[in-house]
Amino acid sequence: MDGEASPGSRGRGSVPGGANHGPARAPSLSDPLPSPAACALARVYGVEGDLSEVARRGSGSACRSLYGGFVEWQMGQRADGKDSIAQQVAPESHWPELRVLILVVSAEKKLMGSTAGMQTSVETSALLRFRAKALVPARMAEMARCIRERDFQAFGQLTMKDSNQFHATCLDTFPPISYLSDTSQRVIRLVHRFNAHHGCTKAGGGLRRGLPRLEAPPTGPRGWG
Repeated sequence: MDGEASPGSRGRGSVPGGANHGPARAPSLSDPLPSPAACALARVYGVEGDLSEVARRGSGSACRSLYGGFVEWQMGQRADGKDSIAQQVAPESHWPELRVLILVVSAEKKLMGSTAGMQTSVETSALLRFRAKALVPARMAEMARCIRERDFQAFGQLTMKDSNQFHATCLDTFPPISYLSDTSQRVIRLVHRFNAHHGCTKAGGGLRRGLPRLEAPPTGPRGWG
């Protein structure tokens, strides 16, 4: 869970626009810890402070990957980015019915890399700046609610809508960026036809930089299937 970068963002992976617009919450003893491997490497290299903040300097995805389950990348307020960190929303055991399918539609190298593409969007896309300020905070809060309450109907729809808007900011970038292939477009249409056939949202997809991800609950006790 994250937002998008805006002018003046801090470091390569810094993305203002998360759900928490106040100071990051101080960690407590009950908070989940990063993976054992990450903690071991931190000790070897003498890394101090929040490990997700250190990881974020290289990649936003890396800061979220330090924890299992559902993770939120918080915007933070400090100019040095020290409070732009990842926090777990729910552990991996929270929603065992959820299934994630990753569809690799192409192994070719992207024409525009993710880091360069985001930086270009930060510099040229007015839509991205509007989205980060006016839309992302409420969507982050709603997504956290969907996860906590296991509301797949809202979860799936919000995932798809936010993915669409992400790609809209890519097209608003100058020169425009397109990460969607013809195969990606067919996957999108397939998901909508599948949901229309069942009369409810049984699958939700997000395409990030050309890699479709589908989330779907199997037949189970919550009435899906």
